[in-house]
Amino acid sequence: MLRTEERQRLARERREEREKQHAAKETQILEKERKAKLQYEKQLEERQRKLKEMKQKEEQRRAAVEEKRKQKIEEEKERYEAVLHRTLERSQRLETRQKRWSWGGSVTPDSEGKTASKRSPSTANLKQAEAAGSKGLSSSAALLNTPDRARRSQLSPLDSSVISRLLAPTQASLARSKSAATLA
Repeated sequence: MLRTEERQRLARERREEREKQHAAKETQILEKERKAKLQYEKQLEERQRKLKEMKQKEEQRRAAVEEKRKQKIEEEKERYEAVLHRTLERSQRLETRQKRWSWGGSVTPDSEGKTASKRSPSTANLKQAEAAGSKGLSSSAALLNTPDRARRSQLSPLDSSVISRLLAPTQASLARSKSAATLA
């Protein structure tokens, strides 16, 4: 009987030992599962964080590109406006220059009396000098194709005074340019 009890006790101890090992294995498995689950959640959070960072970087890059594009458009607009402004200034300067050197309109048979009254005394004197020097000018018409200095050196004193008078601005044109400058 002693042996039977001993066998039963040994069998019980072995069973208990197996149950302890089984329980230990169960706890190990549960611990591994818990660690794996934690690691998976951590990796998932890390992936989400990286995706979020990538999205933010992409949005920042897009915003920078958009800002550059807007800035480029603004610069092109400013450049275009500057070119337009310079072109307008040039055309106004040319217009002013043309007005300054004009004789006050076209001379037609009907408007001869009107334009003669508009002219200053210096232009009337110029007209008389022109009539007096026209004979001398016709002889020097062949000199038109020669260079300016050579042309002037070959002219008579009367011709050269008429030409220099023609090249000088009149008092009326100076007055017009002053009034245009004050208006501007």
